[in-house]
Amino acid sequence: MINKPEKLKKGDEVRVIATSRSLKLIGAETREIAEKRFAELGLKLTFGKHTKEENADMFISDSVENRVADVMEAFADKNVKAIFTVIGGFNSNQLLDYLNYDVIAKNPKIFCGFSDVTAIANAIHEKGNMIVYYGPHYSSFGMLKGFEYTLENAVKMLMEDGIVDCKASKEWSDDPWYIDQQNRTMIKNEGWWLIHDGKAKGVIEGGNIGTYILLNGTEYRHQFTEDTILFLEDCELAKAVDFDRMLQAYISQPDFHHVKGLVIGRFQKASEVTREQIEYIINTKKELDNLPVLANVDFGHTTPILTIPLGGVAELDGKNLKIIG
Repeated sequence: MINKPEKLKKGDEVRVIATSRSLKLIGAETREIAEKRFAELGLKLTFGKHTKEENADMFISDSVENRVADVMEAFADKNVKAIFTVIGGFNSNQLLDYLNYDVIAKNPKIFCGFSDVTAIANAIHEKGNMIVYYGPHYSSFGMLKGFEYTLENAVKMLMEDGIVDCKASKEWSDDPWYIDQQNRTMIKNEGWWLIHDGKAKGVIEGGNIGTYILLNGTEYRHQFTEDTILFLEDCELAKAVDFDRMLQAYISQPDFHHVKGLVIGRFQKASEVTREQIEYIINTKKELDNLPVLANVDFGHTTPILTIPLGGVAELDGKNLKIIG
């Protein structure tokens, strides 16, 4: 049976670690806002020894050894009740062979982040046999405006009963908010796209597809078991053709027949991915003919975002999405 971390409560300690890029990338204003937000939730914020900017290398990351040390110290420390990643990056998969998963499995606790964190989160999910959370980074909490939806859903998932009847956000943004916190461009949300209607219930797997695909053929991807709901998104680097070929790679996996539903996150504007393209991609793959498919959902690299438990349960019914974790 999978380990389900305890929910956070006021007074709990939250550890911030850098699994890929370090705090060097995060401005002072963003840090100040983030730390205030955690304090308002009644949470005590602490930082891994090797998160600081002075440790960053040419890839704005610390050494593998130091990043691993921060992960393991956070899991081993009984006072730490949740772990948030600083931000994403490109190289959290460097750590996977060096983590002590026995220690992790014996100390289940909330682990939250997205993007490149997909790699280490899924390894912890699989090898540590625990639910992990595909949700905001520590740096995400430093967003001054447009963070309400993200915060509300994170609190529901991480601090309350963990059952969320998900609704589409009223507006979204893909602007560089970290550069100018005052001037934001918010876009009215047209809602989620129902590509294939239908009902499905199953265990949630997935993350950022461009990172998630790195785990194929390794021991770090949880095998799709009977009744899986696959959640996938990608960043601005991916065009429609990239998403198409990576989705096809997953369809070709020997365990894909267990997937009973597909949920696709909102694409960034630079990707130039349209609803027409998504419908084409989905409708030209016969393996998806009888699967409910929902797209343009609030998770991924635009804001705001849901907090999604990998290893939790999702229920799909047309445009209705319930997450239990």
